[in-house]
Amino acid sequence: MKKLILFELRKVFSKRLSLIALVGILLFSVLISFSTYQNKYAFDGVSAEGSGKTAVEIDKGIAAKYEGILTDEKVQQMMNDFAPTHDLHGLNAIYSYQNATQSAAFSRFSDKEGNWNGLSVSDVFGNEEIKIGYVDGWLSTSQNMVRVFVALALVVIIMLAPIFSGEYEGVDNIILTSKYGKTKCATAKVAAGILTAILTTALVAAFNLLLALIFYGTEGLDCSILFAPSDYVEGFIPFNITCETLLKYQILLAFTCTLSVTGITLLISAISKNQIVAFVASMAIFLFPVLLPITEANPLFRLIGLLPLYHVQAVSLLSVEQMNNGMLYAVWAIPTALLFLGIGAVISCRVFAKHQVS
Repeated sequence: MKKLILFELRKVFSKRLSLIALVGILLFSVLISFSTYQNKYAFDGVSAEGSGKTAVEIDKGIAAKYEGILTDEKVQQMMNDFAPTHDLHGLNAIYSYQNATQSAAFSRFSDKEGNWNGLSVSDVFGNEEIKIGYVDGWLSTSQNMVRVFVALALVVIIMLAPIFSGEYEGVDNIILTSKYGKTKCATAKVAAGILTAILTTALVAAFNLLLALIFYGTEGLDCSILFAPSDYVEGFIPFNITCETLLKYQILLAFTCTLSVTGITLLISAISKNQIVAFVASMAIFLFPVLLPITEANPLFRLIGLLPLYHVQAVSLLSVEQMNNGMLYAVWAIPTALLFLGIGAVISCRVFAKHQVS
């Protein structure tokens, strides 16, 4: 069985389209990470100004001045340090920031003129203890990984769509069945599909984390996402988790997404006689939730949010609920993924085995 699984794995990874898709998503990761890094801009309000690497260093330096637990004293210090020194000409100071720390402070504690709005830390964050620091780099990484992981799911579909349907167009299944038997052939294909999803997801996640470490270092991993610059969607997750925890959840959800997609694609591939049909149908099922008129405020979203597409659009699912044990509602993506995978594996094995002896 081990040799048969390895044989199926080699078939998946040796296909030209699979290799193109793999290389493509790695290049996409480099492009989006480097582009985000180069487009960074920061000004310390005195003399230091720059983009790219210089901006990151400026933002790190500013964040270091206030790092630690957020207090009312630090809020006052930031409001004084970042107070506008020129006429805003009617612009809202909340959106006229010059660096990441100023954006985080002004979006919560400033009025439109750039003066303190009278709110305390407890008014904004309740009883939560908020650790602040340089989070801009890791939140940029998280934001980019949403796009990368959506593309990753499509890559998995591309790689696995032919796993059963491709055999219907050739004679491999006849040869293999005569040597190994119908059950072993189908089981090996399912195992190879699961391993493909796991290995590909691990590669892409590790590659993106490596890029983030190169560009931003480890600063801010232990800081709260709640004190994020105003332009990050992560700031809307209403729970006090660190950047590191956010990334752990996001990578976990990437695995649950690709495993769910694997179950769907295996099933569709087994019942399709054509690789293109299998690919299009699997992709349509994966992307279908975007057409549903259900908002995140709708109670039904607790169920719809567990569909694979929302696993990689992590912010929506991570914002649903924090349970009594401290874990987020998003962990329900794990049994959901196992359900998708289990149904897809069992049905695809049975369908393919029947085809072999028909």
